[in-house]
Amino acid sequence: MMIIKLKDRFFWTKIQKNLLLVNKPQFIFLLCFSLFLSCNRSENLKVKSVKNTSGWGYIITKDEKIIIKQTVIPVISDNKSFKTEEDALKVGKLVVQKLKDNLSPTVTKKDLFLLAIKT
Repeated sequence: MMIIKLKDRFFWTKIQKNLLLVNKPQFIFLLCFSLFLSCNRSENLKVKSVKNTSGWGYIITKDEKIIIKQTVIPVISDNKSFKTEEDALKVGKLVVQKLKDNLSPTVTKKDLFLLAIKT
């Protein structure tokens, strides 16, 4: 039993010494770079407008894959498309921001009112 404890102690002291000998500027750079990559992962969300027969809609893509395709105004009872491309893009940008903030991408009537979307 005593030998195992000595080996364990030797092992942990080696690890501690190696951690203290890490080249600090390189270690800090790698740490910051990995944090940047992990925080930057949702930046590849893009919104595009789409023209359809009755108006406008939007598509949200992530890594060139469509994750949301909205061809009608959400939340209203009628199946109407957005009247203008600008309206579609306003709502699409709001949804992208909600996704980046880890919120539900649901659009409410209040959101439409605040964005001055014509229905």
